[in-house]
Amino acid sequence: MHNNRDSGRHQRRRIEQRARSIHSYDFFNLLTGPELLDRVDEQLPPHRERLYPPIDTLSLFMAQTLSADASCQSAVDRHSIERVFNGLSPCSTNTGAYCKARGRLPLQLMQALTRQTGALITAQAPAQWKWQGRSVKLIDGTTVTLADTPDNQARYPQQTNQKPGLGYPIMRLVGLLCLATGAILDTAIGPYAGKSSSEHALLQMVMQSISAGDVIVADCYYCTYFVIALLQAQGADALFQQHQRRETDFRKGRRLSSKDHVVTWPKPKIRPNWLSQEQYDAAPETVTVRELKVGSKILVTTLLSDAQANRNALGALYQQRWNIELDLRNIKTTLGLKTLDCKTAGMNEKQWWVGMLAYNLIRLLMLGSAKLADVLPRQLSFKHTVQLWLAWSQGGPPDAENIEPLFALVAQQRVGKRPGRIEPRAIKRRSNSFPLLMQPRHLAREEIRRYGHPKKLK
Repeated sequence: MHNNRDSGRHQRRRIEQRARSIHSYDFFNLLTGPELLDRVDEQLPPHRERLYPPIDTLSLFMAQTLSADASCQSAVDRHSIERVFNGLSPCSTNTGAYCKARGRLPLQLMQALTRQTGALITAQAPAQWKWQGRSVKLIDGTTVTLADTPDNQARYPQQTNQKPGLGYPIMRLVGLLCLATGAILDTAIGPYAGKSSSEHALLQMVMQSISAGDVIVADCYYCTYFVIALLQAQGADALFQQHQRRETDFRKGRRLSSKDHVVTWPKPKIRPNWLSQEQYDAAPETVTVRELKVGSKILVTTLLSDAQANRNALGALYQQRWNIELDLRNIKTTLGLKTLDCKTAGMNEKQWWVGMLAYNLIRLLMLGSAKLADVLPRQLSFKHTVQLWLAWSQGGPPDAENIEPLFALVAQQRVGKRPGRIEPRAIKRRSNSFPLLMQPRHLAREEIRRYGHPKKLK
């Protein structure tokens, strides 16, 4: 057994050589610089020379996320073909070795790389993409379902109103994204229900990625006293829609203009479950916020004067909050992460973080394309970029020196401008009329074995 825990230049050269020899639709060494290779070096565990060393496994894992057929068998098949095309000996198409290699990948490696690529993308954004010279970050929560296995149910249980065997484990997520570039800066994972499982509790886990001077935009769910207090403690400003349970009386407070005033909120007497007693005690006794009506919405912000931001600027900024809904759709639908299909909770967490890393590297491609075409990244299509990258990679190992033609292709397709778009939350195409499964599958199979399939109703 030979330990390959090398250091410095030798380690980076070995990683780069291997990434070039088996590219696996891999753009890891194409888009990242020495700083990310250093981070890989820090996080890699001691390992032997195997068929699937960590850097190859991570590359294949990301390619698997981007592929339409995201199965392990498809990933191993592609890897086997690429070895033959690159003059290497063919390997077995059995998935066992690859699945074990995925299990050995450190979760901390994927988390660190995702956060660092997010920070790298944000740092490369030109100053004119910022809002009044400030970075704007979007926050929102979502859920994904997991395979119905005992391990997943133990850590991420299904809804309590569903019978065992009829529901799916649910993972709750909160994401922090960059408005200008669409990059994901951080994400937090927790169970759907239970102690410290709310979006507010998960928000505290991404606070480390919020910097002084940031402007945080979120929907009305985050418009609470303690969320605003936590953001102010970080030196960040907030812009939220007013929570529906809070009454807004524009006759009170310091009037700025019609339906625009500054008021003081007192500290709530009841501590929310997601906040520790120490945090509650440390919170200020009051917070000062500005409430203003823009169109049909009442907004709440810590930007207290027109000198900081006028009504129209705040209204236009809040309208851009919808971008995080589109980003989450890209993550869940375009990348296929709406349902995570690993059998254990730990592997599902790795699958999510690898998906975030793949998402950020696509955003890094879009950043380069947007700068070359002198447009905003959000004017480019995420799905179009994924499709182009997969087609580009099939032509052979990617070459960083000849990447500009790909940037030009990405910039050819622009997303439409649809301000104020309203669509019904309904579908036109009818689905197959299968009944819902109302008992555990093994019992349903036994019934069919005994009595046959139920006759169709005429």
